[in-house]
Amino acid sequence: MAAASNVELLGLYWTVSGPVEVHVGREWSLFDWADRCAQARAVGFSGLGIWHSDLRHVLETRSLREMKGAFDDNGLRYLELEFIMDWFLDEDDERRRASDTIRSLLFEAAAEFGAHHIKVGNIPGVPAELPVLTERFAELCADAAQHTDAKIVYEFMPFDVNVRSIDAALEVVAGAAAPNGGIAIDTWHMSKLGIAPDDLRRIPLEYLSWVELSDGRLTDMDDLVDETVNHRNLPGEGEFDVPAYVEACRDHGYPGPWGVEVLSDELRNNPIDVIFRRAYEATVMQFGTEHNSDKRGAP
Repeated sequence: MAAASNVELLGLYWTVSGPVEVHVGREWSLFDWADRCAQARAVGFSGLGIWHSDLRHVLETRSLREMKGAFDDNGLRYLELEFIMDWFLDEDDERRRASDTIRSLLFEAAAEFGAHHIKVGNIPGVPAELPVLTERFAELCADAAQHTDAKIVYEFMPFDVNVRSIDAALEVVAGAAAPNGGIAIDTWHMSKLGIAPDDLRRIPLEYLSWVELSDGRLTDMDDLVDETVNHRNLPGEGEFDVPAYVEACRDHGYPGPWGVEVLSDELRNNPIDVIFRRAYEATVMQFGTEHNSDKRGAP
């Protein structure tokens, strides 16, 4: 693979959050937001991700404007916001009402930050017909467009009982035909679903809106949920062909930026500087270069 001279990477929330309890307890990070921004700058990341529970926690002591100030002061450019679930349920469903509260929070943050995208999907695996998903995705994108320029990206995964293939994802996203709607690809989920790197070329470039890199083992553990949230590997440290996914996306025309999405109990129990450095250095190697030529020094 040809060396990349300027790879833009985002340290996504579950990668750099530190010792959190993914989906089962305290999801907000013990790492201060300003410290995360400073560490991102120090190692070369171009942006960060934040999960809705952590955003709420940070906003207990900071305003969105203050958060954006720390982000800008460290020269960061891209923010990922996540995660909207249950957006396709009926409006009188209690889960949908909770989802709408998160939706409003993320739309407001996206507008303040000029966020790159907001990630949505179906982590709980709630059944729904594809025509309903398509209609509701179009509605969600239309709502978002009233508040922010951020893309709304649908991340499909093994836990999604409705959308588990490129064809199904395209049926929803292309069917909605929203200018601000797209598909999020995670190499972990693609590998676990048996979707090969070259298969990604079937996604029209206008819908290939976001790509996340993660590594792991080809043989599933007995508990797939535990494996997914605790036992992923940094890119290049597992058995997936992460460089092939990168090459297929770049050859197809995807320009970046790229996310580092590694949910690992081992990684998140390291000091903050070790987490950021390891995540950046392992991932940038998948592009055939050891260092980002635009790497920023410590603030």
